[in-house]
Amino acid sequence: MSVNLSLRALLRDSALASTDAKILMAYILEKHYQLPRSALLSRDELELNDIALEDWKKLESKRLQGEPIAYLIGKRGFHNIELYVAPGVLIPRPETELLVEIGLREIMHLNTPASILDLGTGSGAIALAIASDAPQAIVTATDQSIEALEIAKTNAKQLKIADRVQFFQGSWYAALETGASFDVILSNPPYIASQDSHLNQGDLRFEPLSALTDHGTGLSCLESIISGAQQHLKPNGLIAVEHGFDQSEAVASLMKLADLRDIQTHLDLGGHYRVASGRK
Repeated sequence: MSVNLSLRALLRDSALASTDAKILMAYILEKHYQLPRSALLSRDELELNDIALEDWKKLESKRLQGEPIAYLIGKRGFHNIELYVAPGVLIPRPETELLVEIGLREIMHLNTPASILDLGTGSGAIALAIASDAPQAIVTATDQSIEALEIAKTNAKQLKIADRVQFFQGSWYAALETGASFDVILSNPPYIASQDSHLNQGDLRFEPLSALTDHGTGLSCLESIISGAQQHLKPNGLIAVEHGFDQSEAVASLMKLADLRDIQTHLDLGGHYRVASGRK
């Protein structure tokens, strides 16, 4: 007796959450059959061939063990772009789009082509979203991880904006040429405290630890970025950093210590203070 392995049956019988199962199956259809996501409905009687079925079972099993969807399918949507992601970089989060929006708003208010710095770029999410939306901006991105920079450069090429972003390897401002200064500095640094239980939960278990925590209180990277801002901001330049949901006051204090003015806190979609900004 042949077993019916139609899309409908596979999705119905999967132990995965329905949304996860559909995302993974859509990926299988695109990869093995060059079919769009809509085929999940229009072709739901389709039976997977042996290779596609084996691929599906492998992905299903990895997801059931908790591996992030973005790593399994190798991509993640962010702002108005799609990014290639792999285990060497943090998976871009919707909260971080707030930094992009703050950067784009600042660019709109400047009459000259704005110079933007993205510190600790990872997959390139912030830098590339800005370069994509603001072609006139001069964008620089840094990261300590060579692996992350390779992924970011791949994304720049895939988005056909490689000529609009300069990448430098090194720790925060140390990656830059001497005397480099910018209209806007943006960063989503590691800000989870090393003892935080979230590091052992969900997707975070699979993401690079160095991109999540400073192995201390969660504030040391933010402190380095904020204290170095004066030297690398143009007059009236803006710095905006993402931080943990309970770090808003501490980050605003660091900005005051660094003699920044016009310090503001910004809410994310979940209603948490997620970004702090200040001016030189």
